[in-house]
Amino acid sequence: METQIKDALAALLAAINAADGPAITAGLTRLDGLLAAAPRGALHPQLAHFLERRSYAKALAFLDGGGPGGQTPPGGCGGRETATTKPASAA
Repeated sequence: METQIKDALAALLAAINAADGPAITAGLTRLDGLLAAAPRGALHPQLAHFLERRSYAKALAFLDGGGPGGQTPPGGCGGRETATTKPASAA
C-alpha cells in the first residue's frame, strides 16, 4: 500500500510542478482512491496526518525515510515556529 501511495504522490507532485491540470486531477483521484481503500489504522499516524492535511511533500519525504527521527520539509502543521516558518512581519 505504501509503495502505491508513494508512487501516486511522486506523480502528483510532478504534475503540480509542471502545472498540468488534467494530470493533477488524475493524481488526486488516484491518491484519494488509494486512501479510501486503505484499511482504517493501516497507515502510520504521522503519514495519515500529512495526507489528511494534503501535505503531499511531507508525506513523500516521510515515505522516503523522513519519518520519525528523519527530516520532513518545514510547514504549518501547528508545530513549533521556526525561522523558516515565521511570518516576515515578525522578523
